[in-house]
Amino acid sequence: MKIQSSVTSLSWIPSEAIQGTTRLPFEVGMAHYDPPPPDELGSLDELRAADRFRFANRLAAWIDVRSSGEIAGAGYSGGGQIGSTTVRLGPVSHVFQAVSLPDIQREVEYGDGWVKFTQTAGGRTGMPAPRSVRRAPFIQWQAPLAWTTLSLTLHTDGTTQYEMTGASRFPRHWVYDHEGHLVNKSGLIDFNDWYRKSFGKHTPWGDQESEAFVTVVESALERSLSRQLMTGAAKPKIMKIDKGTSLVRQGEKGSDVYLILDGVLRIDVDGERVAEYGPGALLGERAHLEGGTRTSSIVAVTKSRVASVPAESLDRTSLEQLSTGHRREDTSAG
Repeated sequence: MKIQSSVTSLSWIPSEAIQGTTRLPFEVGMAHYDPPPPDELGSLDELRAADRFRFANRLAAWIDVRSSGEIAGAGYSGGGQIGSTTVRLGPVSHVFQAVSLPDIQREVEYGDGWVKFTQTAGGRTGMPAPRSVRRAPFIQWQAPLAWTTLSLTLHTDGTTQYEMTGASRFPRHWVYDHEGHLVNKSGLIDFNDWYRKSFGKHTPWGDQESEAFVTVVESALERSLSRQLMTGAAKPKIMKIDKGTSLVRQGEKGSDVYLILDGVLRIDVDGERVAEYGPGALLGERAHLEGGTRTSSIVAVTKSRVASVPAESLDRTSLEQLSTGHRREDTSAG
């Protein structure tokens, strides 16, 4: 019996991902941000033709299982795909074909009734990116490298497990399961760190991996409320939060609702961690619904960016539904 499965990551540049002077080419229309990839993966070829991702890592694998339950063979399939970068100067545009690096498919690991596969895929844009860097040769002309590292474990009973074990700090990475459902997201973008460090041996093609901060996918309700928050009549306030800093403290007065744009935040109740959330999650609604006092503390696990608006600018019924979900999540996390 042959058992097959896959896991796929798509990497893309959201509008909040780049800070400082490097935003200029994007703001004047020379380069472009990407719309969010779809919730359902669909065809990679069609998404690539539509310029919907910067690169993709599709780890597909198989195992052959004898009737006795022994594993007779195993192998990789799939691999990385990389797009292109279009630069516009007035009416003229030029396409820089991105440079794909060889996929790294690590030696297959065998266990008691399971086989684990690990694959790294990525590359760099073909457009030059002259910049100073923090180590020799101190000037780099080629763009930094971007990548993801995925693992996939196939069991002889037909079950599968997957994980994004590593990723470059830029751009954003979304993970899809075998059926093409969006299941995880990278929780942290650090453009400046990536821009100055991710070249040469300090990548998986050298001797260094970057740990991936992975978060669960926000709900459809949160996506709807996020659109209200960012495009409604109340202009959102954008804030940067350093790692370890409290956004709000339990017992304080307040009623703003917060949308995580980047990073990972945790919820603490009576000094105990009960949950963590990443980009796309909305937090803080319970104070508005329960008398204006914060029922928990919100603390930055990583350097983060959030957008906030007064809770009364959002639909109350939707906030009540969101709060019900958070109660269930916080109870199970505790």
